[in-house]
Amino acid sequence: MSTLQLKAVQKSFNKTTVIHGVDLEAAHGEFVVFVGPSGCGKSTLLRIIAGLETATDGQVMIDDANVVNVSAAHRGCAMVFQSYALYPHMSVYANMAFGLENLNVPAEQIKQKVTEAAALLRLDGLLERRPTQLSGGQRQRVAIGRAIVREPKIFLFDEPLSNLDAELRVSMRAELRDLHRRLGSTMIYVTHDQVEAMTLADKIVVLRAGKVEQIGTPQGLYDSPCNTFVAGFIGSPRMNFIGREVFGAQPIFIKALPSATEQIGIRPEHFHLAPVSAALTLPLTVTHAEYMGGTQLLRGTSTNGAQLEAVLPTATLVSVGQTINLTFEPDIVHTFDAAGKRCA
Repeated sequence: MSTLQLKAVQKSFNKTTVIHGVDLEAAHGEFVVFVGPSGCGKSTLLRIIAGLETATDGQVMIDDANVVNVSAAHRGCAMVFQSYALYPHMSVYANMAFGLENLNVPAEQIKQKVTEAAALLRLDGLLERRPTQLSGGQRQRVAIGRAIVREPKIFLFDEPLSNLDAELRVSMRAELRDLHRRLGSTMIYVTHDQVEAMTLADKIVVLRAGKVEQIGTPQGLYDSPCNTFVAGFIGSPRMNFIGREVFGAQPIFIKALPSATEQIGIRPEHFHLAPVSAALTLPLTVTHAEYMGGTQLLRGTSTNGAQLEAVLPTATLVSVGQTINLTFEPDIVHTFDAAGKRCA
């Protein structure tokens, strides 16, 4: 059983604190994703878990043992980097075997481990090639294979897909999720891409400025964000935030909102074109229209000046300059107070 627990972990560089007392747990076999904007501390937190950075305060517990004073080589973690970090002069086989050779693992055992990992990652026909002869996705699989052969307690991924093109990122996400199911290992994954977080994670940790904003399942964060930061970060396109005064002419709707409500959040995909009989409408003058096949992404301005985005089916195409009436179900809106916190 490979578990991870962080207890009040803090990290400071000189007088600047970049990680502020983080607490979290990862159960055995769980895929946990750290997500947040650049500079939020997610990679630093991962490096603290790996032992590549030392926590200023707090505990890092792996399988109930505090490893704060244990070197990176002896923590039982394997890290996959954004840059692949492969040796260009070595073959795929040699890259995957290198770490085991340094640990003086017998040659026959190394061969078995590398062969098994290569088959798992569909690299068995590429073992004699060098990294320069591989595609970006193949190089990343070699880096993952190098981690697998070590049979670590915990896999650590630091934005491993950010160097790949969009199409390859999609296929690699599926491969990583499938690999996790087959290995059943605990995995901690860092990304700034909330789509990666939503599609890969069992549990998401949303970070901002070195602090945990919210921890939960992808659906839990999507359905019940704790504040406007999480609401705006989770979901693509991002949530619309509208002042309650925009709906001042529709008092029936306003009365149903919590009294502390200052902002109303509506996800773009929850809008639809309003029929003539709709009791709740929001006019939108379209300034941008993007055709996306089955859907269209519309951006525009309401009559009260609110900037909105809506995702609608393409059964009725909308043009730039056109004014349409949007509606939505009142029970799916999110409400936030003046401080940006979710209203009960």
